[in-house]
Amino acid sequence: MTEQQQVAGTTAGNPVVLVTGAYGGLGAAVAGELAEQGATVIMLGRKVRQLERVYDAVIKRGSEPVLYPLDLEGASPDDYFELMQAIGSQLGRLDAIVHAAANFEGLTPLNQLDPAKLARALHVNFTSMAWLTQAAQPLLRDTAERTGVPSKVMVVVDDAERVSNPFWGGYGLAQLSRRQFVQMQARELGENSSIQVLGFMPGPMRTMLRSRAYADDPSPQTRNPADVAPVLVQSLNSGNHHGQIIGASL
Repeated sequence: MTEQQQVAGTTAGNPVVLVTGAYGGLGAAVAGELAEQGATVIMLGRKVRQLERVYDAVIKRGSEPVLYPLDLEGASPDDYFELMQAIGSQLGRLDAIVHAAANFEGLTPLNQLDPAKLARALHVNFTSMAWLTQAAQPLLRDTAERTGVPSKVMVVVDDAERVSNPFWGGYGLAQLSRRQFVQMQARELGENSSIQVLGFMPGPMRTMLRSRAYADDPSPQTRNPADVAPVLVQSLNSGNHHGQIIGASL
């Protein structure tokens, strides 16, 4: 983290939460909600200007966030370990990760999908999430042991029935894998693990990602990310949902 990314006034008692895709519709809303509740939010995203724009909105609501520009498409496993070293040395803890980053460029048949775009969708939506979680586990476990509160890894997932349909491409395949990741990781870590892994399905939201699939949104239940974010944060802070996929019923 650079000097620009330092958090003024951070105390040992503030929970630290890393949010990927932090300038996306849901990621930005979650960052603001967490800051309002007193958490130090590490906002991870590819575009610095977009992160700075969300930073201005988040700091008005509460705690000062940390900006960490990182391109998930090009980042290596070493980049994620460096990120965790920086968080550990500068903030001293990591209480939770919210995996909200997503890559979706539109509905396309698999046999017509550019190979590079297929690889990008699989990597950004799944592989990078798995690498980051792996790198974070030592710091998450250390934080949980020192605070006595389980650390959380929350994976935002899409509707499995919807993305299993034709034309959802690499995004759909990766979303199905994210669900399996939650269950597999929870089983591997064990029932009484100091790290809890859970999924969160926000349902249809008014986001740029959704607009790429639906020019005219067919769902009357589509909601604003700002309305979903409090439900996500409440689920993150609530009891043991280890290995479960939680839906955002409002």
